[in-house]
Amino acid sequence: MKTYQTDKIRNIALIGNAGSGKTSIAEAMLFEGGIIDRKGTVNGKNTASDYNEIEQENLNSVFSTVLYTEFNDHKINIIDTPGADDFIGGVISSFSVVDLAVMLLNAQNGVEVGTEILNRHCANYNKPLMFVINKLDHESANYEKVIESVKTTFGSKAVVVQYPVSSGPDFNAIIDVLLMKMYKFNDAGEREILDIPADQIDTATELHNTLVEAAAENDEPLMELFFEKGSLDENEMRKGISAGLISRGLFPIFCASAEKHYGIKRLLEFITNVAPAPNMLPASKTIDEKEIECKEGGNTNIFVFKTSNESHIGEINYFKVYSGQVTEGMDLNNNTSETKERLSQLYVVAGKNRTKVSKLVAGDIGAAVKLKNTKTNHTLSDAKDTVKFPKISFLNSKYRTAIKAVSESDDEKLGEALNRLHEIDPTIEIEYSKELKQIIISGQGEYHLNNIVKWHLDNIYKIETEFLAPKIPYRETITKLASASYRHKKQSGGSGQFGEVHMVIEPYKENMPDPTTYKVNGKDIKVSVRNKEELTLPWGGKLIYYNCIVGGSIDARFLPAILKGIMEKMEEGPLTGSYARDIRVAVYDGKMHPVDSNEISFKLAGRHAFKTAFKEAGPKIMEPIYDIEILVPSDRMGDVMSDLQGRRAMIEGMNSDKGFEKLNAKVPLAELNKYSTALSSLSGGRATYTMKFAKYEQVPMDVQDKLIKTFEQEEEEE
Repeated sequence: MKTYQTDKIRNIALIGNAGSGKTSIAEAMLFEGGIIDRKGTVNGKNTASDYNEIEQENLNSVFSTVLYTEFNDHKINIIDTPGADDFIGGVISSFSVVDLAVMLLNAQNGVEVGTEILNRHCANYNKPLMFVINKLDHESANYEKVIESVKTTFGSKAVVVQYPVSSGPDFNAIIDVLLMKMYKFNDAGEREILDIPADQIDTATELHNTLVEAAAENDEPLMELFFEKGSLDENEMRKGISAGLISRGLFPIFCASAEKHYGIKRLLEFITNVAPAPNMLPASKTIDEKEIECKEGGNTNIFVFKTSNESHIGEINYFKVYSGQVTEGMDLNNNTSETKERLSQLYVVAGKNRTKVSKLVAGDIGAAVKLKNTKTNHTLSDAKDTVKFPKISFLNSKYRTAIKAVSESDDEKLGEALNRLHEIDPTIEIEYSKELKQIIISGQGEYHLNNIVKWHLDNIYKIETEFLAPKIPYRETITKLASASYRHKKQSGGSGQFGEVHMVIEPYKENMPDPTTYKVNGKDIKVSVRNKEELTLPWGGKLIYYNCIVGGSIDARFLPAILKGIMEKMEEGPLTGSYARDIRVAVYDGKMHPVDSNEISFKLAGRHAFKTAFKEAGPKIMEPIYDIEILVPSDRMGDVMSDLQGRRAMIEGMNSDKGFEKLNAKVPLAELNKYSTALSSLSGGRATYTMKFAKYEQVPMDVQDKLIKTFEQEEEEE
């Protein structure tokens, strides 16, 4: 395969709702470019893109797939992304390396919830965007309705470049108002270029003029030229459209039927003629804001945006050359892992098919195998550079579950497998929770974890596992002052154990003055702070520990042991075994024995005194509260609202957002178990949501009583 120069490279991501036909469009593009000699189908399980066994079982994309085609003396790198919201990670990683997003719209449905969600991500990455209305041959296709929904959502930036003469089963002709020609297709998908029919000329002219004005608006010299001439020629329009794409001031709309191969060649012509080359976009920035220009003559810098694991091959790293060039056998520094790597073999890929190449230049996308210390989000450079590109910022998880191996002998294998799955899909997060005594896996939904984690463990790693309800990371604290004392005494021959501790505990708040007096059992006790330790707890909040011992009632060497006992109970709270936080402890008195006192005695005395005082100090359980934002079609709003009210949600705002309703609420994590599944069921799969941790709040008393009772029963059973 020839080496393509930067200005002859185009990088695109195919995005869109599930069912919009991204994989079929990709297949048609590869066929048109001669990369494959026959088109596969999703139902036939023989496409270049959905080649993983799990994708073929499910008949939809689970992973993003890197592909390429050659057309018009250009190389077009294509990333076919999943349409289901559960697999959004593949879309996000693609945006980090492509230069144009091609949004597929199903001609039956138009703009769907996912369309706007994907556009938000596209806008966050400042990526050019264009639309392709696909499946115009379907009997339920409605072009006018689709255009109306696009205009409602995207406004005047969405500009028609093509429209069908008719949609539905009779769809076989497209009018292109950029070139002012009609493309008519035969049953083999071959096109004939014709003049626009007389009955369509007025409509085409009106849309052409709208496109000319939109093109002129995005380039100041073109605007002046437009005012001077009253029109623009084809090349001038291409220049204006390209400028509009780059600035996200113009979103061209095209028409196609991927299945019948209608409109594919013209779409590729537009991409090679008008879409931006990698060096036409703003320079990439490193984590320290250094700009890296996309040029072949610069230092070599590449960024790994995706990792996969293929049978018989092992790990494959997919990368983009941000600057310079890479050659087969080249040695590079991994600036992220601070190791060296040799790129012994370079490939361009079309799904599972890999073609060896000797060189890739700035702007191109390729793959390398068997790199030792390189993963997703790593930057590799030649010896002249030490830059690092920002890591891909994936979305917060919105579904969590616990997992365990059925056989304890598989525990180690399970840990290794989960880590590998995280490398393949970074949106799968793994937490080995000491607090909850569970392995917690988090992802974008139940469907996500079942199709990535459970399927791979069952079929690839052959580890039998079960998903369990995840425990909630509650927090315990107190609401008032309390005191307690405890004497630990044990005698069993020889030296015994003795330690007595008196303490006061109270809620901690920022900027509290140090204590001087406490009221204990109706009496005021003056305290003198001899020493203060302020511990910032790993799980949030603080513990303030005061040594207020006077007169040597407890030797100073035993104070650390008392603190250790308190910390043990902070790590396993008295109410539910959850972490305790935001407490102030003052040890003000006690007793010791000249022979029998030792560290273990005072640790146990401190632990029990703290536990006793805690239960008398108005203890309360705090639960994690999450902010959620739900995007839901208007006709399902009532069902979603009713469901939230049953989840102890606090609704904070509602407003319409481009054809959809947006709901903001605060919801306890305990009420969000399997929420993604419930929301999908309530909305027919049309709603989506995001969530992030907000704060801890006190649980209602009835919930607290139930939690304490459950914990006590579990302790009795143990």
